[in-house]
Amino acid sequence: MITDKKSTIQQMREIMRRMNYAYKTESSYCDWVKRFIKFSQMQSGDELFENAEDKVEVFLTDLVVGQNVAASTQNQAFNALVFLYKEVLKRPLENVRATRSRKQPRIPVVLSAREVKKIFAQLTGVNALMVSLLYGGGLRISELVRLRVQDVDFDYCQITVRDGKGKKDRVTPLAKKAIPVLQAHIAQRKIIHEQDLAVGFGGVYLPNALAKKYPNADKEFGWQYVFASRNIATDPRTNVERRHHIDQSAVNKAIKVAVGKCRSVHKKVSAHTFRHSFATHLLQTGTDIRTIQGLLGHSDLQTTMIYTHVLKQGGQGVVSPLDRL
Repeated sequence: MITDKKSTIQQMREIMRRMNYAYKTESSYCDWVKRFIKFSQMQSGDELFENAEDKVEVFLTDLVVGQNVAASTQNQAFNALVFLYKEVLKRPLENVRATRSRKQPRIPVVLSAREVKKIFAQLTGVNALMVSLLYGGGLRISELVRLRVQDVDFDYCQITVRDGKGKKDRVTPLAKKAIPVLQAHIAQRKIIHEQDLAVGFGGVYLPNALAKKYPNADKEFGWQYVFASRNIATDPRTNVERRHHIDQSAVNKAIKVAVGKCRSVHKKVSAHTFRHSFATHLLQTGTDIRTIQGLLGHSDLQTTMIYTHVLKQGGQGVVSPLDRL
């Protein structure tokens, strides 16, 4: 096994943290590099530089041919290795010609308004509130759990998504129906925050080195997560004990349980399904496709255009001949 693998991985972590990569991305990239080193049976650090393109091609090809991974999985592995060689080893990859997994276009699963109501009827408490924000604002689940108190604007009925996919900010609607419940939740959240401060906690992770620029900002209520974890935990990056945001798995579990109780909903529903439904239902009510693109935070209009296919009743908008009898 490569002797200085640990130092390479540690250096990669440090660079990713300086570049403000998400912790989840950091962990995924480092895991891919470890798998690459193990697969290539490297015994020394110098082997990372020897025939690098060939080794990367063999590894990526094996993911597709040998392990039959999805296109997104192979792309993530490729991106991790590109980062390793460009940012850590300072030796960018050139002309990698691996067999690539092809991502086939998929029509997203979309719930009808009736199905959304049925699922909501099975949700209670904070779970109902979180799912209502997923559907009401088209949020990604990662954006929901990382939502800060100061990014909720009740007067303008909007939510500001900070550092979303592609490191972009955007504004999305806050449904008026959700406001009373969300206000009550934030009021309760403030009580818990004050209790944390009283016992020496109350700090929260701040992005982009803001903790150094504003030393006391991490304890301000505006920076706190709207949906915080029940428990104080140790931050894996800094070893500081504090209250982090709720885990995405808790939201997904609540949705799975709710859907399981709906006997008439047989679609495969996840947190992202509510984002798909948000976009499709806006299209149905006449919202401009460009407006929806901005609300979803899509950089490419073609990504948003997939929802126009969902609106077609029947295959390609064709009426079945059976219905003409």
